[in-house]
Amino acid sequence: MLPLTRRNLLKAAAVGGAYASGVALAPGITRALAGATTDPLLLEAYELTAMIDGKAPSKGVMSYRTSASPADVAPPVLRARRGEPFSVRFENLLQEPTTVHWHGLRIANAMDGVPFLTQPYVYPGDGFDYTFTPPDAGTFWYHPHCNTLTQIGRGLAGMFVVEDPNDPVFDGEIALNLRDWRLGGNSQFIAQFKARDAAKAGTFGTVRTANWQVEPSYDAPAGGLIRLRLLASDVTRIFNLRLAGAEAVIVAIDGQPVPSIMPLDMAVVSPGQRLDLVLRMPDDEGATVVIEDVRPSTPKTVARLRAVGASLKRSLGDVPPLAANPQAEPDLSTATEVPLILSATAEQAAKDSICGSLGYSFWAINKVPYPGDSADPMAPLAEMKRGRTYVFNLENVTPHAHPIHLHGMNFKVISSSTRKVLPLVSDTYLVLPDEKVQLAVVADNPGDWVLHCHIIEHQKTGMTSFVRVV
Repeated sequence: MLPLTRRNLLKAAAVGGAYASGVALAPGITRALAGATTDPLLLEAYELTAMIDGKAPSKGVMSYRTSASPADVAPPVLRARRGEPFSVRFENLLQEPTTVHWHGLRIANAMDGVPFLTQPYVYPGDGFDYTFTPPDAGTFWYHPHCNTLTQIGRGLAGMFVVEDPNDPVFDGEIALNLRDWRLGGNSQFIAQFKARDAAKAGTFGTVRTANWQVEPSYDAPAGGLIRLRLLASDVTRIFNLRLAGAEAVIVAIDGQPVPSIMPLDMAVVSPGQRLDLVLRMPDDEGATVVIEDVRPSTPKTVARLRAVGASLKRSLGDVPPLAANPQAEPDLSTATEVPLILSATAEQAAKDSICGSLGYSFWAINKVPYPGDSADPMAPLAEMKRGRTYVFNLENVTPHAHPIHLHGMNFKVISSSTRKVLPLVSDTYLVLPDEKVQLAVVADNPGDWVLHCHIIEHQKTGMTSFVRVV
């Protein structure tokens, strides 16, 4: 969820127009990997040694690859088209079980990638066929839901872009996968978490990267309009992002178009969230745009963009809104309220699991910590009737923020006790300390759907549960 500044609110309505140039992507900007439709795409999870911090190769890195990206190190950007079938033959070349969860996609429950709840483990040497038709266009991502802290922490997190043929075409597109790594001075992995930090905001990484590079730089056409897709795939870090050297507008949050385009002042992007910007590059060749993370105090460069060529002289006023994805409108007059209290717990209920356990229970939803990977014998937080509207009354009684992610369905933000909110459609909401928020959900996708904090240490130490749609 994007906290709104006064500048955003006052100026959001002032941005509009139409821009749909067919200009090709600029040199140095790629469309990444074209998605498969009827023919399955081979996606492999594997282990490798890779240069991360720029000092020495790190062993035990985990990544994804396809036949179209065998030489790449970072997971490829997968692409599909809204309303068209997408098929993946996933093969596990790791030395431990894993799965693939398609984060933010409203697909069939059997394709959701959660062990015990929707599918079995994919054991080493085995495979699983994922087939679905994305109903929404936007920026999403894919990652494991097994031994999640280790596997995502070591690299298993890639962007998934669903395209709409009616989307405007800009002068370039850049995808940035933002994440930290916990590496020691010898460039090797250190312990993924500290218990005292897991019981607070989470354990932060030591090396910040974008697309697995420290402060990478990309060329983009001078004076051009660039679509920038940002993914916060980190297991802990909440980013406060701003631009230096250029102006931009926000066109989508968490894969869903915003109700009205708003200028970027500073955007808070928490683990699991995505942000789509359109920025205007400077007119002068060689001028640099810096993407900065200003949290907590000292700005940190995330990536740079360098203007190249003669100015295209585009205008942010020509950026059109993205077409809305088809969503069922919640009926608040008949809605059933579901209380969801986010709290700490001292109960030591964690269980050993083949899919990974941190050995602690620090967090809970409705005072019940999730014991491990299996929901059994836990009851769902709510049994929801298909087609009915529900209002999740989320209350955070802890001193820490929690990005709460709902699988398989979207919600519409209704209200907050602490801040002004827009009626955004999303799958992840950053609940601030002492905040009470109302999220309206239309139960339109049958199955058992996980609801959890996407600070993975919080997820793996109890702040997880599920709802059931029947």
